[in-house]
Amino acid sequence: MSEIKRLIGKLCPDGVEYKKLGEICEIKGRIGFRGYTRQDLVEESEGAISLSPSNIINDELKYDKCTYVSWAKYEESPEIMANVGDIVFTKTASVGKTALIKWLPKEATINPQLVLLKDIVCNNAYLSYVLKGTKFQNDVRKITGVGSVPNVPQSSLANIEIPVPPLEVQRKIVEILDNFTELEAELEAELEAELEARRKQYEYYRNQLLTFDKVGGAKIDVKWMKMGEICYSIKDGMHNLPKTARVGVGEIPVLSAQNINDGIDYVAKRYVDLETYETENKRTNVEINDILLTIVASIGRSAVVKESRKFLLQRSVCVLKPKDLVVPQFIKHYLDTTKMQMYMQSNAHGSAQAGLYLNQVADMIIPIPPLFEQHRIVSILDRFEALTTDLQSGLPAEIEARRKQYEYYREKLLTFKRKAS
Repeated sequence: MSEIKRLIGKLCPDGVEYKKLGEICEIKGRIGFRGYTRQDLVEESEGAISLSPSNIINDELKYDKCTYVSWAKYEESPEIMANVGDIVFTKTASVGKTALIKWLPKEATINPQLVLLKDIVCNNAYLSYVLKGTKFQNDVRKITGVGSVPNVPQSSLANIEIPVPPLEVQRKIVEILDNFTELEAELEAELEAELEARRKQYEYYRNQLLTFDKVGGAKIDVKWMKMGEICYSIKDGMHNLPKTARVGVGEIPVLSAQNINDGIDYVAKRYVDLETYETENKRTNVEINDILLTIVASIGRSAVVKESRKFLLQRSVCVLKPKDLVVPQFIKHYLDTTKMQMYMQSNAHGSAQAGLYLNQVADMIIPIPPLFEQHRIVSILDRFEALTTDLQSGLPAEIEARRKQYEYYREKLLTFKRKAS
């Protein structure tokens, strides 16, 4: 920051000149009659990339999933052929997403939702940072149409003013922000790697603890029993939704496999009233310490019911009511092991929407060590799982804090005293 202040004091002590965006670059969009239809879409080997807002992820262009248009359609509009150094800007729908084109895997153009900023007379990377800044984004919002699909007129976009300091100042700002974003990316990668290592470590210890040939170097008395023998009942949820089920309306949530993932998410797509719940709940009657297991589509996800709440289940989830000889959380941990996950996946029937029959669930063989050993294993794995969960929940917060810090410095660096005209 001190270096920037020194440069500004030396090169532009009276302030910075502001220019309209249209004065420092050409803004090119796809002309209406040159739009394209599904007939113009081709395979990767048969045409050029058609960039869209979905290619812009975290202010960077990603080419993992691209749409391609025929070479004829690409060559029809030479003014929107993308080049390294151009900037893409979203003018329709997700207005304001922007990215500098740093590299291209092959020839590329843009779809009608984007414009290309070409022939840029200032530092390209500097302009890219300005377009992402709070002031410019706010100015864009002021000129965005409020119809069913938000849209920014190109002529209005061209009239937004931006600060244009001397090139030496621009280059220094880019150097600082590039270093900051690089450090941020490295930190995110390190945090993600740490989380992944913690997950793998947890899975390893879980698989080791739940392998019962030997525990602690000594044999242990383990009974191998079918799930149907250790549960009072195994029942799936409703095969047909009640007529009273409504999207986002009602008192009682109707949960599906999507609501089960280690824990239970009680925010559902459909709800029923209390009367319907009383009628439909008689068969499953879910209670605390029951185990929920997904058996359709997302097979093998499980959770233990830990609080008394009213809800109904769809048939993609089954309810296991364990007997007193097992600790429910022990069964949940065992179902999560690699061995059991592979077993459930390999025994699923159907193709479009694979699933397990209830009798297949009942026939699954489960090791049942003494209760004290079950409690010991659950205690260890619960603690380990909590540590992993804490890291996982803290990761987005840490990343968000870094982004806010970056945004703060970006705004400071891109705020200039306006030169008197």
